[in-house]
Amino acid sequence: MKKEYDFSNAKSGAIIPSVGKTRLTIMLDNDVIAAFRARAEKSGKGYQTLINEALRNALLPEAAPVTEASVQRVVQQAIKNFLKHGVKAG
Repeated sequence: MKKEYDFSNAKSGAIIPSVGKTRLTIMLDNDVIAAFRARAEKSGKGYQTLINEALRNALLPEAAPVTEASVQRVVQQAIKNFLKHGVKAG
C-alpha cells in the first residue's frame, strides 16, 4: 500500500450509480421513519421504497387535498355540464 493517495480527480457519489435514481441526504422526523420501517416489515418492501411510493402518490393530481376552491371548481363544472347537456335518464 502507498503511504499517500491522490484523490484530487476523484468524484463523489454512489459507488455503483443507479439509473433513474439520485442519492441525497434529507432530514425526516424520527416518527415518520419509524412508521415507514414498521410498514416495511409488514409489507416485505424496503422503507425507502415505501417513502418513494408515498412521495410519488402525493404528486398525483387526484392526491391533491380537497379545498374549498377545488370543491367550487368541481361544482361549477358540474353546473356547466348540466346546463349544456341537461339531465340524462339513468
